[in-house]
Amino acid sequence: MHDVPYVHSRDVGPEITASMAVICKEVKRTFGSKPVGVQILAGANLQALAVAKAAGLQFVRMEGFVFSHVADEGWMDACAGEVLRYRKSLDADDIMIFTDIKKKHSAHTVTSDVSISETASAAEFFLSDGVIVTGSSTGKAADIQDLKDVQNSVSIPVLIGSGVTSMNFDLYKSANGVIVGSHFKENGKWTNKIDRGRIEEFITTATK
Repeated sequence: MHDVPYVHSRDVGPEITASMAVICKEVKRTFGSKPVGVQILAGANLQALAVAKAAGLQFVRMEGFVFSHVADEGWMDACAGEVLRYRKSLDADDIMIFTDIKKKHSAHTVTSDVSISETASAAEFFLSDGVIVTGSSTGKAADIQDLKDVQNSVSIPVLIGSGVTSMNFDLYKSANGVIVGSHFKENGKWTNKIDRGRIEEFITTATK
């Protein structure tokens, strides 16, 4: 996350993949039998799968799974067919793939005639293990109506991928999961250090 500016997947070198494999192996060792996943920016989905396989992880988060879009790093092509065939070649079908739809930090004008519900349905049809709904950027809350629309359009898990806090958690508790990052940092800023108090407060709220 701190390795800005991010490069396009085609420019993610072998040193990044190798480093992430070593790091993820140590993270997995720390968490033991608990599920651990990885995402490699930007759109480095094949590299993330390779890392997950090497490090014994259980899932990956991917962008650009279905429908192309313009991201900060440039044009991102859809990759579901390539990704799932690569997963099969790695004998890694047990690694789940959770996919962002209408993802943050991106322009979706080119697919403006395709609703978020239709995008989610396409991801399900292309065998995504779950879809992720986000706000417009890191730390920005997702639209509640988007969550409801996607939940009504697919039978796979629906996760919220940005903007969840202790204060708004109740709005998103119908989701199958939430991905929380910025809220756990000092002052809610993703570049800051982890704030243990914020984590404890969130866990208390989420487990009531």
